[in-house]
Amino acid sequence: MDLNNTVAVVTGANRGLGRHLAAGLVERGAKVYAAARNPETVDLPGVIPLKLDVTDAESITAAARIASDATLLVNNAGISTSAALISGDIDDVRREMDVNFYGPLAVTRAFAPVIENNGGGTVLNVLSVLSWFHPAALGSYASSKAAAWAMSDAVREELAPRGISVSALHVAYMDTDMAAGVPAEQKIDPADVAAQALDGIESGLAEILADDTTRYVKQSLSSSNSE
Repeated sequence: MDLNNTVAVVTGANRGLGRHLAAGLVERGAKVYAAARNPETVDLPGVIPLKLDVTDAESITAAARIASDATLLVNNAGISTSAALISGDIDDVRREMDVNFYGPLAVTRAFAPVIENNGGGTVLNVLSVLSWFHPAALGSYASSKAAAWAMSDAVREELAPRGISVSALHVAYMDTDMAAGVPAEQKIDPADVAAQALDGIESGLAEILADDTTRYVKQSLSSSNSE
């Protein structure tokens, strides 16, 4: 996909990786709707702030009506509550699933006909190394990202006949607010991750693995655990 003159919608674009993705798209010549629950928090030059709450159906419908020229959807908005599945607050578990799985699914359902009507395009889902690695302490987040990985694969097959490709970005710890408690030496620059993601979209990659940890974990999925 040629990102020059692409029309992109980036959810969660007011900070972190989403802000870097939106900035990178502008640099590559795209028109960018920078979506956030509170669009007044979007302070990135060259973008169009767009109100979009991925857990609110009316908000999603309104955003799809406004960004009716979109050809690229970036499902970046997400949360982490650090909830364990058994001992954690069940409301936190539900909230993570609402934002990290049902949210991008609902936004994709709303924007798929928009992208198709504009001649086709791409959906990028921002996932995680925890799509494949499931520590108990982050059981809720990992479960939501594993579900989003399955969703990405299924939606890729469903949307292909409509001229829409689906890419999934997997990454470990980035230097963003979500990973504030992680030691600095374990984190990677979100600007670098954004650049890799946009390169992957341009190359038509189904999966984009942004760091060595993620590549190792993905490779390990095919390793035999049998004696």
